[in-house]
Amino acid sequence: MLKSVRIRLRFSVPDMAELSPSNEVTALLIDWSNGDKAAYDKLVPLVHDELHRLAHRYMSDERAGHTLQTTALVDEAYVRLVDKEVDWQNRTHFFAIAAQVMRRILVDHARAHDYQKRGGGAEQLELNEAMVMAQERAAEVGCA
Repeated sequence: MLKSVRIRLRFSVPDMAELSPSNEVTALLIDWSNGDKAAYDKLVPLVHDELHRLAHRYMSDERAGHTLQTTALVDEAYVRLVDKEVDWQNRTHFFAIAAQVMRRILVDHARAHDYQKRGGGAEQLELNEAMVMAQERAAEVGCA
């Protein structure tokens, strides 16, 4: 004997309490994209742990003694993500952009580190000026 099955369809937007964490993040991202600042405040605690795990994964690939800490990477990523005007599609889109931002932060940090290591703020002279200065110094010392 066949039993009848009752199917309940719901076409309205579900209440936030009924959403799974993934769907809740997506809904908050969309609300944030639409200018809802309260959505951002609710979103941060939901994505913070995942962003921290992502940052930790990237930092584990960096050299030993890296001067940038995982928490600093997450904080800088937050700052850059807030400044971006993105129409967030969903949770996956958010974390993909966050990963890109973190990689850029690490690249920028490495470039700044290499800049300092390679004489970053040193005055640059043209080769002709350097030769003239070397001849003047040699004359002062009495080598020329």
